Amino acid sequence: MSANTKLSLLLAGVILTALGAQYSWYSLQLPALTTGMVLVALACICSILVLFKRQSRQAQLALKALANGDSSLGLPRNHPMRVQYNEVKEQILQARLAAEQQAQFMQTLLIHIDMAVLVFDAQGNIIEQNPAVARLLGAPVKDLQSLAQLGEFISEAQSQCQSTALWQRGEQQDTLSIQISLATIQGKELKIVTLQSIHEQLLLKEQQAYKRLTRVLTHEIANSITPLSSLAHTCTGLLPQGLSFTDSEDKEDLALALQTLHSRTEGLSAFIARFRSISNLPKPDLKAQSLADVVTRCCALFKTDLEQQHIALKLQTHSDTLVMCDAQQIEQVLINLIKNAIEAMSVNCADKTLSMVVDKNNQGQLYIAVCDTGGGISKQAQEMMFVPFFTTKQQGSGIGLALSKQIMVSHGGDLTYHEQPQGACLRCVFG
Repeated sequence: MSANTKLSLLLAGVILTALGAQYSWYSLQLPALTTGMVLVALACICSILVLFKRQSRQAQLALKALANGDSSLGLPRNHPMRVQYNEVKEQILQARLAAEQQAQFMQTLLIHIDMAVLVFDAQGNIIEQNPAVARLLGAPVKDLQSLAQLGEFISEAQSQCQSTALWQRGEQQDTLSIQISLATIQGKELKIVTLQSIHEQLLLKEQQAYKRLTRVLTHEIANSITPLSSLAHTCTGLLPQGLSFTDSEDKEDLALALQTLHSRTEGLSAFIARFRSISNLPKPDLKAQSLADVVTRCCALFKTDLEQQHIALKLQTHSDTLVMCDAQQIEQVLINLIKNAIEAMSVNCADKTLSMVVDKNNQGQLYIAVCDTGGGISKQAQEMMFVPFFTTKQQGSGIGLALSKQIMVSHGGDLTYHEQPQGACLRCVFG
């Protein structure tokens, strides 16, 4: 019997017994019958209350289970709210399914995007981070303290902002673009931080700026030097043998001046031709190469020089993995670095050792290290060593290291300087 039928019968019983009790009391004057009918009415009323309490209890348990995510518990078939309950349950299930699909989609999206994403609560605790964080920073983030100055910047941010910061990742220094957004989700204040490396973009912009500069400089200087060299050569040829001066040395001084002017303009023209190579560097012809073979060939070129200057050569190969590179361009880089190392050990150097190392760094990148035991590089020179024109040598052009860095950047890598107790160490890092 359904609950509605029971309720109808009980209500009918209450009404009929109440009317019967009234009729028995006033018309028939039968107290015993009246008392019996009153008791029956009270029993019906108690049954109605029990029925309502049972139905309310069932509805309360079903709703509580539904609120806790348990959709297996439902209302009995004879419950008056069963139809409405099933409609609500279906809507909640659909909403929960949609929310789970959305959360799964967002989680998958966070896993596959290259941008590092961190989510912090109001207390600075990490709520979420994607795998790109570990790839970018070198390890997963445990707390804000592990981010050092970057963590302080994130903690102090009270509004949406963006900035850049330096990040030391193992042996390499990276430049990060930081964007911080604030959001309130489900009543909780969250701080969403996105990190992205812009190191390679900055290197490319820097190289492009150098290329534009060298094109302008070489063009303007070459246009001025070429006619001067030609005029000096012509004037030297037109100087007559019988030309007389009041002072006999004046003729010699004039010839020497013209020869000096001609030689210097020729030297400047050669310098411009070399410097022009920075702006006209061809794209690398990438092929699978063994870095150990490339290093061996370069060391063979300097065998005589090393023996004459009593420089010991240490060649170490810890990884012989093939890498895509232009062997000729990489050899040119190594030649520049080896020449600099030999020159650094040519003056006041007791222990002369040139070390060539092929290995992988902490990020799994292959590198070639060229290390010497010379006088090292000063802090001021370290900041400017890769800038075109800058040189600490009297006869240097300031092109070698700038060109070498550009070659490594065009290979998707970098040329970096590393501190060591004695001498200098430069690494050709491949991307």
